Amino acid sequence: MSGTRLALRRQDGYCPIGDYAVLGDGRTVALVATDGRVDWWPVPALDAPPVCAAILEPQAGGYIQVVPVGQYQLSRAYIEGTNVLETTYTCETGCARVTEALNSGTAGRLPWNELARLIEVTEGTVEMALDVFPGDRFGQASPFTDAHDGTPVIRVGDQMLAVVTEGFTLTEVGPVRVRGTARIEGSGKALVAVIATDDEPLFVPSAAEVEKRLHATICSWKRWSETLPSDGPWAGAVRRSALALKSLFFEPTGAISAAATTSLPERVGGRKNYDYRYGWLRDTSFTLDAFMNLGLREETHAAVSWMINAICRTAPQLHVFYTLAGRVPNEEAELDVPGYRRSRPVRAGNSASGQTQLGVYGDLFDTMFKYVEAGHVLDDSTSRLLADLANQCCDAWRQKDSGIWELPDLQHYTISKIGCWVALDRACKLADAGQIGARSTKRWRHEAQTIKDWVDTNCWSSAQRSYTFYAGTEKLDAAVLLAGRTGFETGERLSGTIDAVVRQLAKGPMVFRYTGMQEQEGAFVACTFWLVSALVHNGQRDRAAELMDQGLGLANDLGLLSEQISPGTGELLGNVPQGLSHLALVNAAHALARR
Repeated sequence: MSGTRLALRRQDGYCPIGDYAVLGDGRTVALVATDGRVDWWPVPALDAPPVCAAILEPQAGGYIQVVPVGQYQLSRAYIEGTNVLETTYTCETGCARVTEALNSGTAGRLPWNELARLIEVTEGTVEMALDVFPGDRFGQASPFTDAHDGTPVIRVGDQMLAVVTEGFTLTEVGPVRVRGTARIEGSGKALVAVIATDDEPLFVPSAAEVEKRLHATICSWKRWSETLPSDGPWAGAVRRSALALKSLFFEPTGAISAAATTSLPERVGGRKNYDYRYGWLRDTSFTLDAFMNLGLREETHAAVSWMINAICRTAPQLHVFYTLAGRVPNEEAELDVPGYRRSRPVRAGNSASGQTQLGVYGDLFDTMFKYVEAGHVLDDSTSRLLADLANQCCDAWRQKDSGIWELPDLQHYTISKIGCWVALDRACKLADAGQIGARSTKRWRHEAQTIKDWVDTNCWSSAQRSYTFYAGTEKLDAAVLLAGRTGFETGERLSGTIDAVVRQLAKGPMVFRYTGMQEQEGAFVACTFWLVSALVHNGQRDRAAELMDQGLGLANDLGLLSEQISPGTGELLGNVPQGLSHLALVNAAHALARR
């Protein structure tokens, strides 16, 4: 994606969410603002305490900044096919290009974290300023800096950070930060790297090693991207979304994190600020659909294995989500942190883990059916697990639950019942394919038809000509658009639901989650692409293609999407990058391409 000239918009220490770029290394992520500040960086893993958290706490949260001294203009873009960022700063005295990444190793991810920034002057002379100011990990640590053999080392609790530089003169080393400047002339260059470990010895490389790994990281990303689809009218957006999803793929276990951050608000100043650094079964299912559509075999198998292993630990109970290590999450805690633009509470953990969400049955079975359909074979223990869960679903579907939106109001949510229908429909297909035992298929088929009849009777509004949010209401839910994707309904009733959603929940290309949300939060980005897919499955391809083009305009200048967007200002809201938004884009583009 080509660079875009940007204005600096930090106010009271905060940047707009859409101003952030994302760097990833297969284990964690860093968010980089337009002014060269890393405002979010959990170490050593995506769900670990952040050493940089200025996005939530500008004063004590911590950041790492490399930026020209004085006034400048900038443009930025990812190097094509990578998650490596290039930012060009134009100053009165010259022009500098900063290339930055979370480095990878020779044969994959590094055993440590390595944030690398290479500064190259392309014209004139540029003076750069360095400021490494680690945070207090939300009040749980007191950073302290000293030097070892001339290299600054910062200790933040169990974490250690080495600040490796070349071409910089350090003007302050400790006790709580490292500062320096570099005057770079002609075609000169300088380098800064922060190497981090957690509760283990600290490796301190040379600047030359770091630069070599930076170039290798670029090549590694390009090799990976070469496997992605490269044709079609939306190929560029699909590739960028695939790269965003890859940054949420947790290589140590195969988990897929829902997002990279916690507590970025769905409405500035509101309380809907949640921790999304977990693997949701729903999001994992949808992401695996996207991965299979993209031909990503290795990531698909690893994520399926993570999902099955996590479920086996708690079976017969299905949790809504699990930690990236595949465990049941701890209790949610509210942190004494100001929050993004004073949006509180700031949360560590997510209380929705213990909810009943019946849709997870459908998410699991749809994934396993598509996995088998792609030519893979289930092992005996997985086959038995799925058969047992299908029988469990036959009884569970009659319960009320919290629904896909994790609400405290227990209802017979339409999308949850559709999810149970999907589970039993796919269980029958898996049995027909010889992948799970066929002993209970008669029951599964009977219950699937019973669910279909129940939904058509109790969750259909003749007045609205639409499926409703839940049984007994006239309210609408954009998630019911997924009925087309699952095959539950692709005809007249889907058509009526599409029209009702557009009429009552949409504003231009933006779609709110369900009735009443227009006053409480932004439009939900994934719903736009769910609408695209629903239109495709309903045979309205031209209308779907037009909406797809409009939906791509919701991304920031780098093609990144958050969870929500403000219809009034276009400002990105919620956690970022949001996996559900990017995978919905990929799957919508694939649905369009197939038709």
